[in-house]
Amino acid sequence: MRTHRLQGFVAGLLVSSAAWLSAQVTTQPVVGISTSEIDAVLKYTGSEGAGTDRQMRVIDLGAYRLGIGVLHRGPTRAGGPVGAIAHSQVTEVFYIISGSGTLVTGGTVENERPFPPDTEFVRLAVGPSTGGTFKNADRRPIAPGDVIVVPAGVPHGFDDIADHVTYLSVRPDTSGVLPAGYVHPVLRK
Repeated sequence: MRTHRLQGFVAGLLVSSAAWLSAQVTTQPVVGISTSEIDAVLKYTGSEGAGTDRQMRVIDLGAYRLGIGVLHRGPTRAGGPVGAIAHSQVTEVFYIISGSGTLVTGGTVENERPFPPDTEFVRLAVGPSTGGTFKNADRRPIAPGDVIVVPAGVPHGFDDIADHVTYLSVRPDTSGVLPAGYVHPVLRK
């Protein structure tokens, strides 16, 4: 069941994204990412693309790029500060695969600082970003099957993760900050 839902979600996002810009995009080949490929990326332990945020592919669609990543977060500390991150040029669409927790968004970010531009996270996954700690933010529970759209510039983070949360992130990149044609090392053939 998970396989069909996930594949259907990815296919639907890719098709709708292509349709959205079809007037501006030349015909591009279809790109598929299987559940077994997602699992392989999650298990990867090499040096490139092995952090919490694992960009699987950045697809060049002509007028824009589309990043597809998978993220796995472990338990959060109860009562601790909640980390906030905001990406200035890249919107994210999350599809929760497994686990649950609380998505924290908006509000005020204290001690905000830019991430170094040469970090793998910024270069491969999200483009220019800042981080800090939330104060007075919105909170919403998340569970498998949920879809969340986080517009560029909106601070977001996670709290109340008892065990884990694993989610797919689809990143439309109309600014061209993500590396066109990037493929995670485990998926390179």
